[in-house]
Amino acid sequence: MSIALALVCGIVIGLVLGALGGGGSILAVPALVYVLGESARDATTTSLVVIGISSAIGAISYHRERQVRWRVGLTFGLVGIAASFAGTALNQNVDQGVLLACFAAVMAIAATAMIGKSWTGRRSKLPRASREQPWSAPRGSTAGAATLTAPAPSVTRSGRGRALVGIQVVSAALLVGFLTGFLGVGGGFVVVPALVMILGFPMPVATATSLLIIALNSSVSLGIHASSHPQFDWAIIVPFTAATIIASLVGKKVASRLSGGVLTFSFAIVLLLVAVGIGIEVAAPHIGLT
Repeated sequence: MSIALALVCGIVIGLVLGALGGGGSILAVPALVYVLGESARDATTTSLVVIGISSAIGAISYHRERQVRWRVGLTFGLVGIAASFAGTALNQNVDQGVLLACFAAVMAIAATAMIGKSWTGRRSKLPRASREQPWSAPRGSTAGAATLTAPAPSVTRSGRGRALVGIQVVSAALLVGFLTGFLGVGGGFVVVPALVMILGFPMPVATATSLLIIALNSSVSLGIHASSHPQFDWAIIVPFTAATIIASLVGKKVASRLSGGVLTFSFAIVLLLVAVGIGIEVAAPHIGLT
């Protein structure tokens, strides 16, 4: 029965990971804890194995299409290594209830950000009149096309501009590294927006590069976890990982046929519901519900 549940969970998470370039790992830990019965700490370690391998294979599949930016991905991953150590150390010294509460909070924040992103994307597709544009281009003209999409980043930046971008990238890398070590998540829900908004990557390139970064962070954090908490339930890890890998490749194809806004909004709602469920579960003993 546990094998069947692991397969089902792996399929769901793989589809999300392949379609969005991240996000699957944030569901992996709750699935391992509440569906497959692992402790929060064991689930963190298992998640790193599953997500690390799946992301690496996903990145390879995108590399064949020349969509992975290796220099950026490797730099992003290396910067986050120190934070991975800090996150893992904290993971080993907090109560399981606190760990799950932090997880619920991160899920809620990510869901809120994703809903805001999908809403912004939806507004950008409305006719100009409904967005109160003061002018309109002649019929057939492409003069106003730029207003429907995010502005392209400037090719040349001042020294101050480059420094600001560098600070933003380093901050995002440190945050992702810490979350990977502490919660066992790849941090794709932080990486993808950072690559799109800070570096101006197209969504497919951001998704592909995100998978590389997730694989790097997961590998480092797994090595640290394994040295201090070497418990692996291979009866769960093997089917979970296999299902995730196959489903992530399918998810990549699904993403090319569906609206990114619809995918993001739907996933955000799922995240929000799971976050609320975990929050209630953690708070119940303290408010007399159990």
